[in-house]
Amino acid sequence: MRLGINLGYWGAGMDGDNLAVAQEADRLGYDVCWAAEAYGSDAPTVLSWVAAQTESIDIGSAIMQIPARQPAMTAMTAATLDSLSGGRFRLGLGVSGPQVSEGWYGVKFDKPLARTREYVEIVRKAMSRERLSYEGQHWTLPLPDGPGKPIKLTIHPEREHIPVYIAAIGPKNLEQTGEIGDGALLIFPSAEHLEDTAIKHLRAGREKAGQTMEGFDVCPTLPLAVGDDVKGLADMFRPYTALYVGGMGSPKQNFYNQLAQRMGYEKEAAEIQEKYLSGDKSGAATAVPHQLIDQTTLLGPVERISDRMQAYAAAGVTTLTLAPAGFTLDERIAALRAGTDALERSGLA
Repeated sequence: MRLGINLGYWGAGMDGDNLAVAQEADRLGYDVCWAAEAYGSDAPTVLSWVAAQTESIDIGSAIMQIPARQPAMTAMTAATLDSLSGGRFRLGLGVSGPQVSEGWYGVKFDKPLARTREYVEIVRKAMSRERLSYEGQHWTLPLPDGPGKPIKLTIHPEREHIPVYIAAIGPKNLEQTGEIGDGALLIFPSAEHLEDTAIKHLRAGREKAGQTMEGFDVCPTLPLAVGDDVKGLADMFRPYTALYVGGMGSPKQNFYNQLAQRMGYEKEAAEIQEKYLSGDKSGAATAVPHQLIDQTTLLGPVERISDRMQAYAAAGVTTLTLAPAGFTLDERIAALRAGTDALERSGLA
């Protein structure tokens, strides 16, 4: 099992620290460094900055939002980043959510599975440097009855195949991701529930495509905090968990809330959401069960984290992406090094 690092969103006042974390991960031999975007910093700019100041670690978008860019633009960006980084780019895609898609980008959040499938097909076709023509439900290239003509990408990516990852949570999205993607970006993964909540759906998609799970990258992100007080460490992540389970979406469309329900927290997920959306964020954080946090993070001393890494590997994880927590740069660097120590102790390195 490989290790990755997730820098999250840029612009939160820790940008210099984030670069230092990425550089230390590069030095420690981490496999990939991911950056996110929502409606603040964009992922490609951050990744180009990180790539320019690291040596060997891959850079990946987790995610570039599908409603933010036309697929041909995404292909251009992916090819450029792969070329500039010397073949180190991984393209992570996702549909975001209805609030961001419709409120920020003005793109209807409808038929996300069909949109994702067409988007990936167009991006791959463009990156292969074929002349780009496509007829689908959501995109037609070139536009009919106009001056447009099929054009091909003028630059050469460093590699013949840039891996495409898809952020997936729901069963249908996971199955399609297994069918059309090279990897899956997962969030709030529990080793105990991973087979039922993710792996079996990814496997079904791989089988639909005539493939096995061999070579497919199962890549969840987990917050990491090192120390002896597991309960105290878990309490650090109450606001984070409450935000996603309670506030990321509407009462009817919150994919993270639905995931918590599939993990057996139906009553708790409903309470967290009700409190969060009513404005009681503190109450929502208090309502998050300790076990839910403990199952979806890496907490405790190195020995405990090592045991949890073994559980994730046994569940089918191939790249474990860490988000090291800490109030200072030194604390985050120490957590990053503890992640390496835990992996070595586990025998999975």
